[in-house]
Amino acid sequence: MNILKAVAWDIDGTLIDSEPLHHRALLAASATHGVDLSGDPKERFVGVHMHDVWTALKPLYPATLTREDWLGQINRFYCDATSSLDPIPGAREVIEALAARGVPQICVSNSGRTVVDANIECLGIAPFLAGSISLDDLNNGKPDPEGYLLAAQRLGVPAGAVLAVEDSNTGLKAARAAGLVTAGYAPEGAPLAGADHQIRNLHELLDLFA
Repeated sequence: MNILKAVAWDIDGTLIDSEPLHHRALLAASATHGVDLSGDPKERFVGVHMHDVWTALKPLYPATLTREDWLGQINRFYCDATSSLDPIPGAREVIEALAARGVPQICVSNSGRTVVDANIECLGIAPFLAGSISLDDLNNGKPDPEGYLLAAQRLGVPAGAVLAVEDSNTGLKAARAAGLVTAGYAPEGAPLAGADHQIRNLHELLDLFA
């Protein structure tokens, strides 16, 4: 069994309850271009990076709309409303406890840099992190392993000694492909298939670094 030495955290849905705000931001930006997505399932794009969301929705938008302008509108809506976000129970406490044990930590997200920075600021966890990786830092977001491979490199820890904590199958696929050990966070509902560890409470992670 691999000895775990570091943690790579997903953010959205794992550290902060941000999926509802992401959904509202997408709906609001789309509505400004005459596209009504209110009938779509809220979970349609959970765990999907924004470049793939754009590819899926681009045919619905005016031909003059660019991906950069669309992302900018979504990000502005999101960042203006971060005061409505709630941390996942135990998120800051567990990160702080791991830092006190000398465990290096990094965040790996499918969101853009402005959103990642806003989430980290909202959580108040920047002092405990070795850094963060956003979609803007990568050529390919999750489920591609690029983000997690870069995370292990920046942590200076072999991939097999890094624990990736994810709440989506998309993220787990990326982490597994990069060779990381995985923890599937599923506080409600069925466990995430294929995860090396299944957790319902983030505090359970502390037992893996006892």
